[in-house]
Amino acid sequence: MDLSRRGRRSRLLSPRTCGTLLVAAGLLVSGCSAGSSTTEASLASLSRATPAELAPYYGQQLKWRECGVPGFECSTMKAPLDYDKPSAGDIKLAVARKQATKKSGRLGSLLVNPGGPGGSAIGYLQSYAGLGYPSEVRAHYDMVAVDPRGVARSEPVTCLDGARMDLYTQTDVTPDDRRETEALRSAYETFATGCEERSAGILPHVSTVEAARDMDVLRATLGDDKLSYVGASYGTFLGATYAELYPERVGRLVLDGAMDPSLSARRMNEEQTAGFETAFRSFAKDCVSRGADCPLGGGSPADAGRRLKAFLGELDGKPLPTSGSGGRRLGEALATTGVIAAMYDEAGWPQLRDALTSAMKNRDGSGLLVLSDGYYERDSNGKYANLMFANAAVNCLDLPPAFTSPDDVEKALPAFEKASPVFGEGLAWTSLNCTYWPVKATGTAHRIEAKGAAPIVVAGTTRDPATPYRWAKALSSQLSSGHLLTYEGDGHTAYGRGSECVDATINAYLLKGTVPKDGKRCS
Repeated sequence: MDLSRRGRRSRLLSPRTCGTLLVAAGLLVSGCSAGSSTTEASLASLSRATPAELAPYYGQQLKWRECGVPGFECSTMKAPLDYDKPSAGDIKLAVARKQATKKSGRLGSLLVNPGGPGGSAIGYLQSYAGLGYPSEVRAHYDMVAVDPRGVARSEPVTCLDGARMDLYTQTDVTPDDRRETEALRSAYETFATGCEERSAGILPHVSTVEAARDMDVLRATLGDDKLSYVGASYGTFLGATYAELYPERVGRLVLDGAMDPSLSARRMNEEQTAGFETAFRSFAKDCVSRGADCPLGGGSPADAGRRLKAFLGELDGKPLPTSGSGGRRLGEALATTGVIAAMYDEAGWPQLRDALTSAMKNRDGSGLLVLSDGYYERDSNGKYANLMFANAAVNCLDLPPAFTSPDDVEKALPAFEKASPVFGEGLAWTSLNCTYWPVKATGTAHRIEAKGAAPIVVAGTTRDPATPYRWAKALSSQLSSGHLLTYEGDGHTAYGRGSECVDATINAYLLKGTVPKDGKRCS
């Protein structure tokens, strides 16, 4: 699952997952033991002095140009493909900015990242952050984004063509027998092989650590002494990693919808599974309160969950027809993805009710297919964006896989189904995807303390489906200068989602450096 879908303004988090969806690489939890697998911080902060071999990158001058979106400028930045061997070649990273609207009182650059991993930061900047962030923030900051290496405009990872991705996303992720288990395993191997065949050169170099190092190069080229940053979902892990590497260069960091870097892939996936169950219970409670307008019937949220689970099970053997989709049918995998996609923001609940009504009562799967296609970033021509390819590539590099074999998944099913009676089985099996990845993981689960960093604001939403609230509490407590801001509500992330309290608190921090009081809660 994609960790970052901010009210449909961005698309992200596969849960650091191993995935709710077949493609989700390990966002949830890639796997290891059922415990948190916390280790000592594995990354030492880097030297304050720029190494001589990196000086050309830090000293480069960006050439800005118009890029087709009024008010925005674009450029290309070079970074070493391999920071351990800078002489081995460069990677070109796409950068965009919208300059501060006020000439006086400028605070520097504000880098934004919507999450994923795999979400386009430039797309997020040009469609939302550069236009929709509070006017006072945009007045005093140059709004800046860089697509991380392997993502969107920055030498994107590619894996499968549209037709093969269609087959991949339709693969049954709740196998009933050994034949179906083998088909799922084969699908993961096919996906991984496709990535290796098309993107072998970049696959070993798309880790979060490398992306964080790229951000420091960008900071220098922008002329900022310190980095100010707003990261959502997976973007919080990217921001926290930056603080770990460069604590003395931390300016004002907002980590919204936080991930807990101390969790193993399996533990992360299991906890994200519980997060989606919590979100579904909120949706179901609202739905059943509407009486006849609820396609899941009456009774309790648990009753609604059982009806949805039964309906999804029916689709396993009898997919529904859809209209205007080139003959594609809606099976269990795509339908489940459609439901989960609507869990990221309560604003999507009406659309989900309509889609479920059409599917369950009228036997038309079109509405759920639209939700699923939106999640996967599949266009009407059958072409997929790079999101899910990059998502897998980053996740599978950042953490060892959640499971080592299908037998491991079988043993873990009771725990996942306890975490979510509705989604647990499917999310457990999608946590298998990194098992067959062609590049060995270079990262490990570890605490991030970032000792010596300036105050960092960590925001958590109490009923966040993709990044459970417990993760925000965990990250804020790990960071030596972390300050927790709690949003009591539904949906993924908190900033810019309608809470005046949240927005005012974060704005005060970004503009004046005012950190929230301990225990600050908003609704």
